[in-house]
Amino acid sequence: MASQPRLARVLLLGLVAGWLRAAQPRDFTVKDIVYLHPSTTPFPHGFKCFTCEKAADNYECNRWAPDVYCPRGTRYCFSQHMMKVTGESVSVTKRCVPLEDCLSTGCTYVKHEEYKVCTSCCEGSICNLPLPRNTTDAVFTTLSPLSSTKGLSCPVTLTAACLLLGFLS
Repeated sequence: MASQPRLARVLLLGLVAGWLRAAQPRDFTVKDIVYLHPSTTPFPHGFKCFTCEKAADNYECNRWAPDVYCPRGTRYCFSQHMMKVTGESVSVTKRCVPLEDCLSTGCTYVKHEEYKVCTSCCEGSICNLPLPRNTTDAVFTTLSPLSSTKGLSCPVTLTAACLLLGFLS
């Protein structure tokens, strides 16, 4: 029975991919994702992220991202977007990450190569659909306060993490 929704999803995504190829610019939107009935997760609080390494652009990353649950020990979805100064994508990397990998979001410029690299993190299943393109998009968004996250329950640790984020941006 689980294969029928998966087959429907594959067919619908194939149709959506055809429509998207005809439209410019090529990119996924929230409307492109077919929300099926939630499936049973392999463990409590299981979630999925779009996952790719050095894809050419966001469309190619999201189109070929494997439909698997993130491993235990990860809690957030990570996106890194390298682009030319003109805004054209050079590479896109997305994956599941632990909290430590989300403490340095933002954008940096590589002047000698004339590239900009923007990094963002988010909490929630497949929340890393869009790409960070500027400092407004390159942020760390959570569904719950970080103070309720294991390992950051101490106010001193939370304050130190906030100060670190302030210095890095």
